[in-house]
Amino acid sequence: QVQLVESGGGLVQSGGSLRLSCAASGIIFRNNDMNWYRQAPGKERDLVARITSGGLTNYADSVKGRFTISRDNAKNRMYLQMNSLKPEDTGVYYCNVYVNSWSYWGQGTQVTVSS
Repeated sequence: QVQLVESGGGLVQSGGSLRLSCAASGIIFRNNDMNWYRQAPGKERDLVARITSGGLTNYADSVKGRFTISRDNAKNRMYLQMNSLKPEDTGVYYCNVYVNSWSYWGQGTQVTVSS
């Protein structure tokens, strides 16, 4: 079965950096577009960044120039490098993949940015 496991969250001061990781199993990882979503307290889950199977990337306007999404197909892993973090980046970050029209999610990892 498809399994996504996020790691790397934590508490960081404003201006700091974190690197999130998503380990995927149960899929042919290299064939799938992968996504990072974020859910802030009391808000909907929003797309933060996407990387296609071919390595093309796109980002939410709020994180452009600060976050970098990447993937390592040999390790079945996706990453999100987050720099210049702001308090409004606080939330639970989820790894996501669509396979055969089904949407799969990890359990999420909490990121808290203090001002």
